[in-house]
Amino acid sequence: MLSRSRRMLEILRTARRYGLGELMGDAAPTWLLGRPRDFDEPLNVRLRLALEALGPVFVKFGQTLSTRRDLLPEGMAEELSKLQDDVPPFEGAEARRLIEAAYGHSLEVFFESFETEPMAAASIAQVHAARLHPRAGEAAGREVVVKVLRPDVHERIDRDIAVLYRLAGLAARFHPEARRLRPVEIVAEYDRIITDELDLMREGANASQLGRNWAGSDLIVHPEIFFDYSTESVLVMERMHGIPIDDVESLTAAGVDFKVLAERGVEIFFKQVFRDNFFHADMHPGNIFVDVTHPHRPRYIGLDFGIVGSLTSADQRYLAENFLAFFNQDYKRIAELHIESGWMPADIRVEEFEGAIRTVSEPIMNKPLAEISFGLFLVRLFRIARRYRYQVQPQLVLLQKTVLNVEGLGRDLYPQLDLWSTAKPVLEEWMHHRASPRVAAERLRRQAPQIMDSLPGLVATVVKRLDEGSTPAARELERALGDITHELRTARRAMRWTVVGTGLVVSAAVLAIYAPAPAWLTGLGAVAGLACWVRAWRG
Repeated sequence: MLSRSRRMLEILRTARRYGLGELMGDAAPTWLLGRPRDFDEPLNVRLRLALEALGPVFVKFGQTLSTRRDLLPEGMAEELSKLQDDVPPFEGAEARRLIEAAYGHSLEVFFESFETEPMAAASIAQVHAARLHPRAGEAAGREVVVKVLRPDVHERIDRDIAVLYRLAGLAARFHPEARRLRPVEIVAEYDRIITDELDLMREGANASQLGRNWAGSDLIVHPEIFFDYSTESVLVMERMHGIPIDDVESLTAAGVDFKVLAERGVEIFFKQVFRDNFFHADMHPGNIFVDVTHPHRPRYIGLDFGIVGSLTSADQRYLAENFLAFFNQDYKRIAELHIESGWMPADIRVEEFEGAIRTVSEPIMNKPLAEISFGLFLVRLFRIARRYRYQVQPQLVLLQKTVLNVEGLGRDLYPQLDLWSTAKPVLEEWMHHRASPRVAAERLRRQAPQIMDSLPGLVATVVKRLDEGSTPAARELERALGDITHELRTARRAMRWTVVGTGLVVSAAVLAIYAPAPAWLTGLGAVAGLACWVRAWRG
């Protein structure tokens, strides 16, 4: 508690030093953030400098905020995107000590070699190259990367997250747009993201899932995870060799086809989001290598899986329909989807919002990426949406961040990339697959138990509403609903008796044929099974 209070005072001093009270306008209490005064740098720059001064947790929070153009004034997102997770490494000897403490043994028991000098360092962990011991079974002698959490990282992050919640509470109290911005929910989403990053076994599971989703693909490959050598604070994975995706000079020298590389990146992203509903949500250049074995069909190498995302089925469908409506320039459908999904208030006039969407969309349609800025488009779209009381969707934070990362990569690799024509076929294929009778039937089969369990409550709610304005038609509908409910319950009971009866008859037959049993026992089983069938039929 004392350390949190000291940290809070340190943050408030930093806010005063950089004049961050300006963020709250006239609502900012002077006792909290100091009196307004003149500064040489604009507010956007001062905010970035303050976050850098406050350390890694606030730097990562600023990076997350940089993707929320719906929250930020013009120009602030671009400035925050300059924040770099540039943290000096800790001593290699300390890394050895931490790994040995996690294993309870000397490193020599598991590794033939271990490089004390780290390969890379970030605010959560750092990585070292190593080679598994020759006695390591099937993995003997494999080149690996060992990722280890920083010392005391849990305590520092817990302290700063608690302070962020306190600051979010102050923002909710004093900021004039607190209801729309939902600062506490934004911090809660960030809390979940960074807490997940602290469990390296979770990161390993994420990598393993992505590897299964893309097994055999020539678009992207993921490292194998060695779970026998991994703990919550140490992760051991296959060492991947490739060229960093932002090393354009080396990629050019290798003869890489940048158009294909950029298109493949877009295809991977949309398939992860819509086909798999499990996407890598930290796709900045430091986390992506390129396998140039076949330079005209280069393959991505995914790294660092601490942050992944998924969507609810409803959000997934609404987003896919939004993208397709945008690609087809169906702006009325976009407006309808925003209202249907609850992202916009229900009292918004569809035609008015449609006109606003058309205003920001038409100027960029059918243009290559070099001639547009998706970030600028989002700024303009969110500015209009704010006028229509757009409700911030914290569950879409990771997706928005990933979209902007993909755009940045595409612009760097191949500025002429046609984002629309690359993404549209993937979405159309997914929508067609989702609408197929086989998939619909499977979805209904999975959801049938929940539907059956929730139906009586739904019927009761409808009947209650009908009673409020009872009419002959309402009473007739009530009786019909009662009949339907009775039939469904009867069908469910009959199905249960049928399954039990079938099991008894089959068991009796198996006992009689493969494991000779007394005739009375098999006969009893058969009779009991037939009785269950009769009970189901009579029901």
